[in-house]
Amino acid sequence: MTYVITQPCEGVKDGACIDVCPVDCIEGTPDTPMLYIDPEVCVDCAACTSVCPVDAIYPDDEVPEEWERYTKINADYFGRGEAGDDDE
Repeated sequence: MTYVITQPCEGVKDGACIDVCPVDCIEGTPDTPMLYIDPEVCVDCAACTSVCPVDAIYPDDEVPEEWERYTKINADYFGRGEAGDDDE
């Protein structure tokens, strides 16, 4: 499983999640609208969820329906395609 950053992060990009991530799987730039979690690097530790000031981070199987597209948006940011795809 992986975590997904969703719509509430857009425009906020607090960065606290980056600071607590033990595997550095959260990225973004000043030019991106939000931060993103790499689904292949995330170790499902949940450290990011408790520090997010806008409650934008969810386990991939608990993303609210209206924000499900963010699972793909996060994966696409890292060139991963759909999160959870195993093409190997």
